[in-house]
Amino acid sequence: MMKTLILNASAEPLSFIPVKRAVILVLKEKAEILEEHVEKSFRSEKREVPFPLVIRLVRYVHIPRRIRSVVTNTILFARDRYTCQYCGRHKSEFKKIERLTREHVKPVSKGGEDTWENVTTACSTCNHKKGSKLPYEVKMYPRKTPFEPKYIAIVLLGQSVDKVQKRYIEPFLKKK
Repeated sequence: MMKTLILNASAEPLSFIPVKRAVILVLKEKAEILEEHVEKSFRSEKREVPFPLVIRLVRYVHIPRRIRSVVTNTILFARDRYTCQYCGRHKSEFKKIERLTREHVKPVSKGGEDTWENVTTACSTCNHKKGSKLPYEVKMYPRKTPFEPKYIAIVLLGQSVDKVQKRYIEPFLKKK
């Protein structure tokens, strides 16, 4: 089911909402349509409203960011684009017995923590090869420095995103 991406007045993506809710916000003049589906619309006796893909609120809404995100494999793998940060292979290139794993750059056994800045995505082969050693001990370094993804990445990951909507989200998925 298609949903509408809603942006704050500042153009920061907030969430996905049902299309009918988006149309109501537009009709009440609380939001404006930035992108529409060219082949679809809503019609009444007196009015036609385009099918909104992306809307922006007219007034800025303050959204508290109190929640510090917990590291989950789903978000970790998406952050790292389902690619081993050591050998550079995408999960689609793995052998049948390989899988994606969470890898601690500084092993827990050596004082490393389970934080966004210390975990990265590794294929099971590279994770096994690195084991509980520090990167310099095995000369294996992540291709990208691990980072905590922005709040919006956590909210929007896992949603089915239209390519038009993706253009509005991608700038907010990058490192801070």
